[in-house]
Amino acid sequence: MFDGTSGEWLARISEAGKKRMALTVEQRTREPEAIPDVWLAFAPVKRTQTDWLVEKATELGIAKLIPVITQRTIAERVKLERLRSIATEAAEQCGRTRLPTIDEPISLAQLLKQADRAIYFADEGGGEPAASAFKPGPAVILTGPEGGFTDDERAVIRAAPNAIPVSLGPRILRAETAALAALAVYMAVAGDWC
Repeated sequence: MFDGTSGEWLARISEAGKKRMALTVEQRTREPEAIPDVWLAFAPVKRTQTDWLVEKATELGIAKLIPVITQRTIAERVKLERLRSIATEAAEQCGRTRLPTIDEPISLAQLLKQADRAIYFADEGGGEPAASAFKPGPAVILTGPEGGFTDDERAVIRAAPNAIPVSLGPRILRAETAALAALAVYMAVAGDWC
Protein backbone atom coordinates (compact mmCIF):
# COMPACT_ATOMS: atom_id res chain seq x y z
CA MET A 1 0.00 0.00 0.00
CA PHE A 2 1.04 3.64 -0.32
CA ASP A 3 -0.29 6.93 1.01
CA GLY A 4 1.19 9.19 -1.65
CA THR A 5 3.86 10.76 0.56
CA SER A 6 5.77 8.31 2.79
CA GLY A 7 6.67 5.48 0.42
CA GLU A 8 5.28 1.99 -0.05
CA TRP A 9 4.34 -0.30 2.83
CA LEU A 10 3.63 -3.96 3.43
CA ALA A 11 0.40 -4.29 5.41
CA ARG A 12 -1.78 -7.12 6.67
CA ILE A 13 -5.56 -7.03 6.75
CA SER A 14 -6.38 -7.20 10.44
CA GLU A 15 -10.12 -6.64 10.18
CA ALA A 16 -12.53 -6.85 7.25
CA GLY A 17 -16.23 -6.09 7.17
CA LYS A 18 -18.86 -5.01 4.67
CA LYS A 19 -18.15 -1.29 5.09
CA ARG A 20 -14.88 -1.22 6.96
CA MET A 21 -11.40 -2.65 6.75
CA ALA A 22 -8.42 -2.23 9.06
CA LEU A 23 -4.80 -2.78 8.07
CA THR A 24 -1.77 -3.37 10.22
CA VAL A 25 1.33 -1.84 8.70
CA GLU A 26 4.27 -4.22 9.00
CA GLN A 27 7.20 -2.60 7.21
CA ARG A 28 8.19 -0.11 4.55
CA THR A 29 9.04 -1.79 1.25
CA ARG A 30 10.09 1.35 -0.68
CA GLU A 31 11.17 4.84 0.32
CA PRO A 32 9.28 7.79 -1.18
CA GLU A 33 10.51 8.47 -4.68
CA ALA A 34 12.58 11.57 -5.36
CA ILE A 35 10.93 13.70 -8.03
CA PRO A 36 11.86 16.98 -9.69
CA ASP A 37 10.15 20.06 -8.28
CA VAL A 38 8.24 20.76 -11.47
CA TRP A 39 4.64 21.95 -11.63
CA LEU A 40 2.30 21.85 -14.60
CA ALA A 41 -0.01 24.86 -14.84
CA PHE A 42 -2.59 24.10 -17.53
CA ALA A 43 -5.84 25.55 -18.81
CA PRO A 44 -8.51 22.89 -18.23
CA VAL A 45 -10.09 21.55 -21.39
CA LYS A 46 -12.96 19.13 -21.88
CA ARG A 47 -13.37 16.48 -19.19
CA THR A 48 -11.95 13.51 -21.10
CA GLN A 49 -8.86 15.43 -22.22
CA THR A 50 -8.26 16.87 -18.74
CA ASP A 51 -8.58 13.40 -17.21
CA TRP A 52 -6.03 12.09 -19.73
CA LEU A 53 -3.67 14.99 -19.02
CA VAL A 54 -3.77 14.32 -15.26
CA GLU A 55 -3.23 10.58 -15.76
CA LYS A 56 -0.24 11.00 -18.07
CA ALA A 57 1.35 13.88 -16.12
CA THR A 58 1.20 11.67 -13.02
CA GLU A 59 2.89 8.84 -14.90
CA LEU A 60 5.59 11.23 -16.12
CA GLY A 61 6.43 12.28 -12.54
CA ILE A 62 4.84 15.70 -12.06
CA ALA A 63 4.97 17.13 -8.52
CA LYS A 64 2.01 19.51 -8.76
CA LEU A 65 -0.87 20.21 -11.14
CA ILE A 66 -2.43 23.67 -11.22
CA PRO A 67 -5.58 24.32 -13.27
CA VAL A 68 -5.30 27.88 -14.61
CA ILE A 69 -8.31 29.82 -15.80
CA THR A 70 -7.57 31.92 -18.89
CA GLN A 71 -9.75 34.04 -21.14
CA ARG A 72 -10.29 31.10 -23.50
CA THR A 73 -10.68 28.34 -20.92
CA ILE A 74 -13.77 26.34 -21.89
CA ALA A 75 -14.12 24.02 -18.90
CA GLU A 76 -16.81 25.37 -16.60
CA ARG A 77 -15.89 23.23 -13.59
CA VAL A 78 -12.88 21.29 -12.40
CA LYS A 79 -13.77 18.28 -10.26
CA LEU A 80 -10.73 18.02 -8.02
CA GLU A 81 -11.77 14.81 -6.28
CA ARG A 82 -12.16 13.11 -9.66
CA LEU A 83 -8.73 14.35 -10.77
CA ARG A 84 -7.15 13.19 -7.49
CA SER A 85 -8.71 9.75 -7.99
CA ILE A 86 -7.32 9.59 -11.53
CA ALA A 87 -3.86 10.60 -10.25
CA THR A 88 -4.02 7.89 -7.56
CA GLU A 89 -4.94 5.21 -10.10
CA ALA A 90 -2.15 6.35 -12.44
CA ALA A 91 0.38 6.28 -9.59
CA GLU A 92 -0.70 2.76 -8.66
CA GLN A 93 -0.41 1.58 -12.28
CA CYS A 94 3.12 2.90 -12.79
CA GLY A 95 4.54 2.21 -9.34
CA ARG A 96 4.88 5.76 -8.10
CA THR A 97 5.13 6.23 -4.34
CA ARG A 98 4.23 9.93 -4.34
CA LEU A 99 1.10 11.60 -5.61
CA PRO A 100 1.09 14.99 -7.29
CA THR A 101 -0.62 17.81 -5.47
CA ILE A 102 -3.65 19.05 -7.41
CA ASP A 103 -4.47 22.66 -6.56
CA GLU A 104 -7.74 24.55 -6.76
CA PRO A 105 -8.12 26.41 -10.06
CA ILE A 106 -6.58 29.89 -10.08
CA SER A 107 -6.51 32.74 -12.56
CA LEU A 108 -3.55 33.36 -14.81
CA ALA A 109 -2.89 36.61 -12.90
CA GLN A 110 -2.79 34.72 -9.58
CA LEU A 111 -0.34 32.16 -10.97
CA LEU A 112 1.99 34.88 -12.23
CA LYS A 113 1.92 36.65 -8.83
CA GLN A 114 2.43 33.49 -6.77
CA ALA A 115 5.03 31.57 -8.77
CA ASP A 116 8.45 32.13 -7.25
CA ARG A 117 10.27 29.98 -9.78
CA ALA A 118 10.99 29.88 -13.49
CA ILE A 119 7.79 29.82 -15.54
CA TYR A 120 8.39 28.14 -18.88
CA PHE A 121 5.41 28.92 -21.06
CA ALA A 122 4.51 27.36 -24.35
CA ASP A 123 4.31 30.43 -26.55
CA GLU A 124 2.75 30.16 -29.97
CA GLY A 125 4.62 33.40 -30.76
CA GLY A 126 7.96 31.63 -30.48
CA GLY A 127 10.70 31.25 -27.96
CA GLU A 128 13.79 29.19 -27.39
CA PRO A 129 13.34 25.50 -28.24
CA ALA A 130 12.16 23.74 -25.08
CA ALA A 131 15.01 21.22 -25.20
CA SER A 132 17.60 23.99 -24.79
CA ALA A 133 15.51 26.34 -22.60
CA PHE A 134 14.69 23.97 -19.75
CA LYS A 135 17.18 24.01 -16.87
CA PRO A 136 17.26 21.84 -13.72
CA GLY A 137 15.62 23.34 -10.65
CA PRO A 138 12.18 24.35 -9.45
CA ALA A 139 9.98 25.17 -12.42
CA VAL A 140 6.46 25.76 -13.65
CA ILE A 141 5.44 24.65 -17.13
CA LEU A 142 2.53 26.82 -18.27
CA THR A 143 0.39 25.81 -21.23
CA GLY A 144 -2.64 27.55 -22.62
CA PRO A 145 -6.20 26.64 -23.54
CA GLU A 146 -7.67 25.50 -26.81
CA GLY A 147 -6.97 28.37 -29.19
CA GLY A 148 -3.95 29.47 -27.15
CA PHE A 149 -3.38 32.48 -24.96
CA THR A 150 -4.88 35.77 -26.10
CA ASP A 151 -2.48 38.50 -27.24
CA ASP A 152 -3.14 40.37 -23.97
CA GLU A 153 -2.39 37.26 -21.88
CA ARG A 154 0.77 36.57 -23.85
CA ALA A 155 1.95 40.14 -23.22
CA VAL A 156 1.25 39.84 -19.46
CA ILE A 157 3.07 36.50 -19.26
CA ARG A 158 6.07 37.82 -21.21
CA ALA A 159 6.25 40.81 -18.84
CA ALA A 160 6.60 38.56 -15.77
CA PRO A 161 10.22 38.64 -14.58
CA ASN A 162 10.48 34.86 -14.25
CA ALA A 163 8.70 33.93 -17.51
CA ILE A 164 10.66 32.14 -20.21
CA PRO A 165 8.92 31.61 -23.56
CA VAL A 166 9.59 28.22 -25.11
CA SER A 167 8.76 26.70 -28.44
CA LEU A 168 7.39 23.18 -28.73
CA GLY A 169 8.27 22.90 -32.40
CA PRO A 170 6.68 23.64 -35.74
CA ARG A 171 3.34 21.89 -35.26
CA ILE A 172 0.21 23.27 -33.64
CA LEU A 173 -0.59 20.93 -30.75
CA ARG A 174 -3.84 20.38 -28.89
CA ALA A 175 -3.78 21.95 -25.43
CA GLU A 176 -3.40 18.65 -23.56
CA THR A 177 -0.78 17.36 -26.00
CA ALA A 178 1.27 20.55 -25.63
CA ALA A 179 1.24 20.21 -21.83
CA LEU A 180 2.45 16.61 -21.91
CA ALA A 181 4.98 17.22 -24.68
CA ALA A 182 6.50 20.06 -22.66
CA LEU A 183 6.58 17.95 -19.51
CA ALA A 184 8.23 15.02 -21.33
CA VAL A 185 10.91 17.32 -22.76
CA TYR A 186 11.50 18.86 -19.32
CA MET A 187 11.90 15.43 -17.72
CA ALA A 188 14.30 14.35 -20.48
CA VAL A 189 16.61 17.37 -20.30
CA ALA A 190 16.24 18.82 -16.80
CA GLY A 191 14.18 16.37 -14.76
CA ASP A 192 14.84 12.86 -13.57
CA TRP A 193 15.19 11.13 -16.95
CA CYS A 194 18.60 12.64 -17.67
